[in-house]
Amino acid sequence: MATSGFASVFYSEPAVLGLLANVFSAFYVALQNFAHVATGSPAHGLENTLAGVHLILIGGVVQLVAGLLTFRKYDHLAGTTFLAFAALWGSYGATRLVLGSSDSIITPAPTRLPGATALPNITTELDNSTMVKTLINVTVPTILPQPPPIDESATAGLIAYISVAFIVTFCSATANYIMPVVFGAITVTLILEAVGLKVTAALAASGAFQLVITLVGLYGASALLLKGLYQRHVLPGFGNALFDVLLLGAAIKPSVRKQVRKGGEEEEKKKDSKYAEPYALGNMTDTVAAAILAFHAFGYPTSFQVGALWVSFDAAAQLLASYYACLKGDAYHCTKFGLHLALWVILSWEQFVGTVSLPGLGVGLAEVAEARLSLTGNWFFVITSLLPCLLSLSRDRLELVHNLAFTLVTLATIPQIPTSSRGYFLGVALAIYSFLSLAISFISLVNSIAEKILIPRGNRLVSTLKLQEALFGFKRCLTPRLMPVPASPATPAQLSARLPDALFYLCNGLSAFAAMHLHPQSHARSLLALPGVLVPGTLLQVFVARLQVRGGRRFGPTVPFCYAAIWATWSWLRFADPFRGIPDPSLHAFTAAAVAFLTINFFIIIIAAYSNTVLLILTLAMEALLVSFLLFTINKLPLQMEVVFLALFSIVCLYGAIASLVNHVFEKNLMPMGPRLLKSKKMKPDSTDSSPPCPCPSSKKTTGLMTIAKILKEGGVCGIPSDTVYTLSASCEHPEAIQRIYNIKDRPMEKPICLTIATLEQLVAVNPPFSPLLWEFMRHVYPGGIGCIVKKGEWLRKLGVGEAYDYVGTKDSIMIRISDLTVTTHLLSMTGPLAITSANPSGEPDSTHHDMVISRLADKLDGILCDGDSTELVSSTVVICTKIDEGTLSFLREGAVPKAKVLQIFETVKAKMAAKENA
Repeated sequence: MATSGFASVFYSEPAVLGLLANVFSAFYVALQNFAHVATGSPAHGLENTLAGVHLILIGGVVQLVAGLLTFRKYDHLAGTTFLAFAALWGSYGATRLVLGSSDSIITPAPTRLPGATALPNITTELDNSTMVKTLINVTVPTILPQPPPIDESATAGLIAYISVAFIVTFCSATANYIMPVVFGAITVTLILEAVGLKVTAALAASGAFQLVITLVGLYGASALLLKGLYQRHVLPGFGNALFDVLLLGAAIKPSVRKQVRKGGEEEEKKKDSKYAEPYALGNMTDTVAAAILAFHAFGYPTSFQVGALWVSFDAAAQLLASYYACLKGDAYHCTKFGLHLALWVILSWEQFVGTVSLPGLGVGLAEVAEARLSLTGNWFFVITSLLPCLLSLSRDRLELVHNLAFTLVTLATIPQIPTSSRGYFLGVALAIYSFLSLAISFISLVNSIAEKILIPRGNRLVSTLKLQEALFGFKRCLTPRLMPVPASPATPAQLSARLPDALFYLCNGLSAFAAMHLHPQSHARSLLALPGVLVPGTLLQVFVARLQVRGGRRFGPTVPFCYAAIWATWSWLRFADPFRGIPDPSLHAFTAAAVAFLTINFFIIIIAAYSNTVLLILTLAMEALLVSFLLFTINKLPLQMEVVFLALFSIVCLYGAIASLVNHVFEKNLMPMGPRLLKSKKMKPDSTDSSPPCPCPSSKKTTGLMTIAKILKEGGVCGIPSDTVYTLSASCEHPEAIQRIYNIKDRPMEKPICLTIATLEQLVAVNPPFSPLLWEFMRHVYPGGIGCIVKKGEWLRKLGVGEAYDYVGTKDSIMIRISDLTVTTHLLSMTGPLAITSANPSGEPDSTHHDMVISRLADKLDGILCDGDSTELVSSTVVICTKIDEGTLSFLREGAVPKAKVLQIFETVKAKMAAKENA
């Protein structure tokens, strides 16, 4: 039991892992710095390799785990920081690995001059096939380029992370006074490490600050560890902030706030405590990637081998930002971050190839520069970057400026720009974008911590309604009869687009655009075009398939996963395979693969016929592409025909991305995706969606609340939202309805059903015999995701329970819930007290969306109030308060609110009551 309890601390307090990861990584680097200063020589070979492995595993992987856990604990600051620093330590470790391996690879043999190879003399006397065999079997290690020294590899990345660390340090001062010391020391360390790449003496000062990280970080980890074990603060440092984040809002003039509200922004943010907000993390990764690429665009460093690794680790962190945006139901940021990381990875690969000459593969810098002119994939980035600009017209102005800056970056990446001016144009565009991303990162993190808009981002240029009217005008042009803009949001079942769909279309469109060419295949073009097809088409689309698993679509990840496999095979044959030196693709087994993909895609076409017209056209276009793929394997493919198919496929993807993202962002079918060609037998002939067997009104309308209230008053059982998960409810005026709940969810009769009321004032009005300590505790926990078990009494009948007295709770006790959800409060004001329990069949997971309630229990219920995603993933925390006057709280269930937080509230209440007695 002790071991299990100790391990659970790392879940309840995951910041322990994050702090320890920084502690051990900083201590290891400090030892290396001191050794460097003492000996006067940097680390080489095995020492760098071991350091790289350590930093990746401890600083990267362990801190990644800590970041994922803190994101699930709704910790904006720690989640953002740990994931950002995981990318930092992982990148720095990868740099050490490259340097360590290069020491071994480039060590000259005794009979050869340093850096020289015999390859040029050999290849001039051999034919192509012999040369290829020689490259594969003998000379590959000798042609690998020597990585640049560390001062040219890590400087750009360190400078980018310095700005990020400074923001994190400032914001952490609003949480406690331990983390700002740790993160502040990391900031100074990064500065000194960057200086130390040029001046060795700075490494000694860096080592000193790394020892500060070690000592203070160990103390902070110990404090959090003891807090997790004893459920209270044993050591000082956490829970006491240096200053209140709300004080930042004091500098904002009231007139500015009024202007922001008038522009359409809500000052109070809607709380969603399932996951921390990923927006600061996504913008921080934009800052780092753009800064590293900007340095290279200005000519520093001249080689981009290690810079590509830094951007890749940074892109992995941005992928997590996209993932958590999806989990929060934010299709806009999910798509935006996914689009950005694809550009950073592709651009970094292009920069890497453009600065490395591989003579053994017949690829020189001149050929790379010529091959770049035939690339087309960057044009699709330019077009798709305009979509966030369009949607941000109805958002804040800073978001619009940020999206316009990204469009400027995509314009600067167009390969057809003359080489003489492209570098500076791209560098300036990236620098502007990096600065804007840094500013938005700070604003997003501050506003997330404060749970309100402390720092305004400017009012919107166009109202949401006007933008919807403009977008819906396109649908009117395609619809035979005019119709008004939908007045209310559509339910997920009614929308023809789901959350990851926009990213799915973008992935396929980017791959198709990058695959277009009218020139014969060359090694240089293969190197440059490969990531443009492989990164979005395969890697990012596998991520989309994962999102589709969570989305609960009819066919799940089938389509994106199959298309990811198609683009991976396409990339290997068309772009990677020329390096094998086999000019005839018919020698491969890819012909059989093409036939297999044609067969699989035929069934995908049938799947698309059950979805919408856009997806159906897309799958048909993919079938045409697979035909060209088959023709290529037998040397019968005219390139012009393939380009036509790729262009058609890209156009369909572009429209699909725009329509699906617009429809999901506004939760209305503003742009047509087209009807489904095939319909299930269960569906009505005049409807595209099956109707649920019970009324399912939206919570956004008062009529929806009135409908459910009427059903409950008439003795029905309904599914309703709460501030945690969805619940089944029945009116206390109808005990037989409460009994029905047991049958509906197959609930054991020995498990009691709790009671929910609208406000604590209703409880005060009936004057139950509670002690002052219990009353004070309830005032601190209600409303919220905590249920208190108290002793039953006649006061329950006065509360409105009436005949249901024996049907709720146990013989002696009852659990009272007061939900912190406006919809539920309004409904309870219409119905009076309700008996509730979680809306799931017994033994199955809780329902976190009204679609889950519909699919599981709709045929047994009389109504379901649809409110979208639930606020939490688990039920409420149940606290037994029957012995609270004895100073004891026990827990029946730990749920949405951590046990540690409840005990902390209890300690605060006891201290407050003690102060009153002493006064």
